[in-house]
Amino acid sequence: RSPAKRKNKSSAKRSKSPRSKRSRSPHHIVVKVKQERDDHFRRGHEERQHRDQSQQEHRRDRSGDRDRHRDHSKRRKNPNARPGGRGYERERDVQNLREQQVEREFYNERRREHRQKNEASSGDETLDLGKPDGENKDKDPSNKEKPSFELSGALLEDSNTFRGVVIKYSEPPEARIPKKRWRLYPFKNDEVLPVMYIHRQSAYLLGRHRRIADIPIDHPSCSKQHAVFQYRLVEYTRTDGTVGRRVKPYIIDLGSGNGTFLNNQRIEPQRYYELKEKDVLKFGFSSREYVLLHESSDTSEVDRKPDEEEEEEEEESDS
Repeated sequence: RSPAKRKNKSSAKRSKSPRSKRSRSPHHIVVKVKQERDDHFRRGHEERQHRDQSQQEHRRDRSGDRDRHRDHSKRRKNPNARPGGRGYERERDVQNLREQQVEREFYNERRREHRQKNEASSGDETLDLGKPDGENKDKDPSNKEKPSFELSGALLEDSNTFRGVVIKYSEPPEARIPKKRWRLYPFKNDEVLPVMYIHRQSAYLLGRHRRIADIPIDHPSCSKQHAVFQYRLVEYTRTDGTVGRRVKPYIIDLGSGNGTFLNNQRIEPQRYYELKEKDVLKFGFSSREYVLLHESSDTSEVDRKPDEEEEEEEEESDS
């Protein structure tokens, strides 16, 4: 064969190869470049998004650590502000006591206003009764006030709560703190017990409920709210005939089941009884006796009882 024919055959073989055709196609090259560029752009966008998310999480963690560190430093500087610290508990107790005192004063003020309204209305009724019959007859009967069956709110005004317990008693407007230092000397079967000083308040609640009682009585025959020892500013007549005012002690039974006894005489419930020096009080079936004295009283009789007991013990030992 001639060399020209060989050349033509080799060129024909080369032209039939698909690889040579693809490599020489300009359209295929452009498409491939675009795909690589799009892939590179997409990969860079994803990397940027991932980097931004990681940076945001890192900033959030750093801010949370900073806040925790700030709170920890504040707690170290002010240990009383911790929830479990002693100063925090003391402040909370003081705040609760203040709130209870404000609430009690608010209810007492409302009861005084309600009582004054009732007294004023009762005074108007007495004035109407004192008028002549002719004037009362002249009034038109159609102007009479019709009965109202709506809620008056009187029970809500009379309610007095202290430490979550409803108190059956409310102090009168003439309640005062005494200047004279009164004391209660308790005895149990001729045994002298510690003295109770009862001149620092205007009223003392006696009962079995230790949460609210000022003077607790633990005998089972006594009620939870048994009686009240109340000081009142009352009028009295002097020797020269003039009228003066003086703070005197009173006892009132709150409707107890087994009663209150003044000098071995049971007193009526819901009624004030004036107390005098050396009066003896008993509550329920308790054997304890409470003798009322003050700072200038003669306590020789009180001191004589323990001496008599010692003498009896000595006589028994000698015999």
